[in-house]
Amino acid sequence: MTTVLFLLGGLFVAIVVTLMYVFPPQYAPLFAIGGIAIAFYQWWSSDKVAMRAMRAREVSPQEAPELHEMIGRLCALADMPKPRVGIADTPLPNAFATGRSPSRSVVCVTTGIMQTLSAEELEAVLAHELSHVAHRDVLVMTLASSAGIVAGMLTRSAQFGGFGMARRSNNNGGAPAFLVALLLSLVVYAISFFLTRLLSRYRELSADRAGAYLTMKPAALASALQKITGGINQIPQRDLRSTSAMNAFFIAPAISGATMRTITSTHPSLEQRLEQLARIQAELSRPGS
Repeated sequence: MTTVLFLLGGLFVAIVVTLMYVFPPQYAPLFAIGGIAIAFYQWWSSDKVAMRAMRAREVSPQEAPELHEMIGRLCALADMPKPRVGIADTPLPNAFATGRSPSRSVVCVTTGIMQTLSAEELEAVLAHELSHVAHRDVLVMTLASSAGIVAGMLTRSAQFGGFGMARRSNNNGGAPAFLVALLLSLVVYAISFFLTRLLSRYRELSADRAGAYLTMKPAALASALQKITGGINQIPQRDLRSTSAMNAFFIAPAISGATMRTITSTHPSLEQRLEQLARIQAELSRPGS
C-alpha cells in the first residue's frame, strides 16, 4: 500500500510539473489547487453524499436498539468513538461506512442485509466497516485520487478549449505543448485509475483482516460475504445500476459475475477474501492462539 501511495504521489508531482511547463506561471497552480479543492470537498462531505445517494436515514438507539448495541460493543473493543448509525431501505444486502474522521463517521446497513444475515454475521460485517473508519480509509482514498482528479480536469479543459492559454503563452511551441499536456493527462488519469483501484482492494483486505481479529470470528465474516454476494446476484440489474456509484463504499460491490474479477474492480475477488479469512481462522484455531 505504501508503494502504491508513493506512485500516486509521484503522478501528482509529475502532472503539476508539466502544468508549470505548459501554462504561464499564474495559471499553472490553479489546476493543482482546483484538484485539491475538489478532493477536499469529497472528503469533507463524504458522509452526507453517501447517505443521500443511498436514501438512508440516521437512526437513534430507540429506533434500532440491537444495531446500536452491536456497534457500541465493537467500538468499545476497538477503543474508538462510536459513529452515527444509518439504515437504507433497500432489498440490496450491503453495508458501508464513510466520514471524514472517526468522530464524524457513519455506518449504514440496508434492510436487505439485516434480513439476510444472522446476528453473528452482521456483527462481522460491522467490524469490517468500523475498521475502515479506524483506518481513515476515506482520507486515504481521497488523497490517492488527487492525481486522477487533476488529470481529469486537464482532459476536460482540453475538450472545452482551455489549453488556449498554453498556445498563447508560446506561439512557437504551443501546439506541441498542448499535445504533450493532453497526452500526459490521459496517461496519468489511466494510471491513477488502476492504482487507486489496486489500493482500494488492499484496503478491503485490510478491513477484512482487522474485522476478523476484532470479533475473533473470521468464519462469520466469510459466511456473510458469501450470503451478500449470493443476495446481490438475485437483485435485478436495473436496481444494481442505480447503486453503482456506491460500489467503492460497499462491503461487496453491487455487481455480479466476472466483472468482480477484473483489474478495474474496487474490491478483491470473493475467493481472495475467503482464502485470507480461512488462513486467519486456521491461525486462531491453533492451540495457544
